[in-house]
Amino acid sequence: MIALLNPSPAPWTLWQPPTPGECKVSDVQPLFQRVAIIGLGLIGGSLARAIRDNGLAVTVVGADKRGEELALGRELGIIDEAAASVAEAVAGSDLVVLAVPVKATRTVLEEIRPHLGDATVLTDVGSTKTSFVNDVREVFGELPAKVIPGHPIAGSEKSGIRAADPGLFANHKVILTPADNVSTLDLEKLKALWEGCGATVLTMSVAYHDEVLAATSHLPHLIAFSLVDTLAGEDENLDIFRYAAGGFRDFTRIAASDPVMWHDIFLSNRDAVLRVIDHFTHDLDQLRTAIADQDSATLLRVFSRAKAAREHFSKMLSGKAYVTNNSQKQVTFRLQPGGRISGEIRVPGDKSVSHRSIMLGALADGITEVKGFLEGEDSLATLQAFRDMGVTIEGPDDGFVRIHGVGINGLQAPRGPLYLGNSGTAMRLFSGLLAAQPFDSELTGDESLSKRPMGRVADPLRAMGAVIDTAEGGRPPLKIRGGHALTGIHYEMPVASAQVKSCLLLAGLYAEGVTSVTEPAPTRDHTERMLEGFGYHVHRDMATASVTGGGRLTATAIDVPADISSAAFFLVAASIAPGSDLTIRHVGMNPTRVGVINILRMMGANIEVLEERVIGGEPVADLRVRSADLKGIDIPEDQVPLAIDEFPVLFIAAVCAEGRTVLRGAEELRVKESDRIQVMADGLTALGVETTVTPDGIIIDGGQTMGGGTINSHGDHRIAMAFSVASLRASANIEVTDCANVATSFPDFVGLAKRTGINISAEGAE
Repeated sequence: MIALLNPSPAPWTLWQPPTPGECKVSDVQPLFQRVAIIGLGLIGGSLARAIRDNGLAVTVVGADKRGEELALGRELGIIDEAAASVAEAVAGSDLVVLAVPVKATRTVLEEIRPHLGDATVLTDVGSTKTSFVNDVREVFGELPAKVIPGHPIAGSEKSGIRAADPGLFANHKVILTPADNVSTLDLEKLKALWEGCGATVLTMSVAYHDEVLAATSHLPHLIAFSLVDTLAGEDENLDIFRYAAGGFRDFTRIAASDPVMWHDIFLSNRDAVLRVIDHFTHDLDQLRTAIADQDSATLLRVFSRAKAAREHFSKMLSGKAYVTNNSQKQVTFRLQPGGRISGEIRVPGDKSVSHRSIMLGALADGITEVKGFLEGEDSLATLQAFRDMGVTIEGPDDGFVRIHGVGINGLQAPRGPLYLGNSGTAMRLFSGLLAAQPFDSELTGDESLSKRPMGRVADPLRAMGAVIDTAEGGRPPLKIRGGHALTGIHYEMPVASAQVKSCLLLAGLYAEGVTSVTEPAPTRDHTERMLEGFGYHVHRDMATASVTGGGRLTATAIDVPADISSAAFFLVAASIAPGSDLTIRHVGMNPTRVGVINILRMMGANIEVLEERVIGGEPVADLRVRSADLKGIDIPEDQVPLAIDEFPVLFIAAVCAEGRTVLRGAEELRVKESDRIQVMADGLTALGVETTVTPDGIIIDGGQTMGGGTINSHGDHRIAMAFSVASLRASANIEVTDCANVATSFPDFVGLAKRTGINISAEGAE
């Protein structure tokens, strides 16, 4: 039984399902025997109707002090039974939901306490959780494990039982704020109930919930009430409202909300609301000063940062790059076998160069203009992070970005953690840049990035004098304490890594003396080339690169070449599909990145390099590739760092080659977005291909037939795209799941793949 009382309108985490072996109830119907809904307003009535319509409880009982609402609820079939009292509704219920006004909560709790069974779960739907928890503690003397505060972020301008809508919660979020001692089974059942009503369930702490809602819901309502009240008091108030544009009407629409309800919310969430009001008024005062002083730079910085932040976070939340469990709709690639590759294409801009163009442009003196910027979510996360540190950045607009550099010492403290999504490159490079800043900073990422090791950058940075805290196992988040001077060091890298090298060179810009890095094998040198392009000297001596701290960067123009890592999928596709002939334009041909071309040519690929030229310090060329009979090879270990990101699709080439291909010295592949060696081996096994996995590589015997099957990409964009290429030589349909992160490096991969001849469709993509 569920009891509901009256509702209100709403970093977090998604609900995490029980670990293997724990009881799961998500597919059990009904979930509850008797549900009591206390308060049959919009939310209570809608929840009651949704529970009944979806068969989530045997009996739904309603209680409401308004007798006419109660009778109407029974008449309309919203509830099964109309209880004469709260006590009658609660008695025998296994779930009670309070949907009453905030100010009535304590009184109702006192009324229901004597009638709650030992196994009864109690929840609510109010928009402030601290006040609810305080009321529970006041009445019960503690916060019982069976009490699970909740808040559905859904509502309507209508009210009352007649407005009850069983679809009100569909595609909306419900926040649960369970205590640490909550029963996993109880939480799972309540989560399943809300999911059964169509909602997505998230969990967070009580305090964080109230802070988030104060900023995202309570403050906007307060501003709307205040603005309408202020303008209504003006002498020309009728004309103000008569000629108000649509934006004014849209914004102030929420001022038509229930005044009594919002009065209660503001008073019950007083502390959090006051904090966000103080923050907002401080920033508003800065804007007033900027307008008074004709400070166009400040206005442009704030407005562009706000516009970009809204677009950035809206894209991240509605897009598919940062999917965690079921918070977003999952993306699945469906591929039919066969096809040939042809045409002329240009793949997206190089992600490595795009990251660095924003970083160095932000630290430079003057304005840097970037063409060909990759508008993938990894690069956009870097761009947003610099906006959060006070850098004005215009765009991106069709790959064009204008960066108003603040100078090497001009970054400002961010207001909160810098969220970098799925980008390991960004996190490692940022750790170097932020290690010597005068302010504290925190680097966070999505679930995948949070599992990746960061000790490889944190340890040498600590040797330079940085103070960095990591989570268990040296993993994110990284908390970097500001105000610590760095001293240059010489670092012998144990494993070749361009990210580690770049991190230390960027930290070296701020360090006293010389910072030098020696790599055991060549890695991509985009950082060194771009530093030189910005006028900062990098000394190179064989395998060692070094910088001297204390210099300045001067703004420049950058033309980002097409990403050879993205081109690699089409290089392999055209090589293995009979009758193929494809030209890829403006591809970056940096000598530290062409390992994929070298390896494919060793295997017998037919790749022509055309129109070689140098643009912005980076060599580029057009590539023409035609189908060829590939041969298995022992991949030279000196080529491994030069093709580290391209190996997933090279494994597909190896399956299609004649003879054996052996990869050694590729331990780095095990700590990418996934363990790419094992995940690729598992995927090939699903297609009927046998491989031998070694600690640092893999052995693949070519000529095996690839069948059809389902591949779990484990959220790794390169795995998903590699198996898309495999479909060209498969004998049956392939399904690749968890493909959302393809957007991190290759926007519109599916569209471009279709255009060239791959039989692909994406299910769940926007």
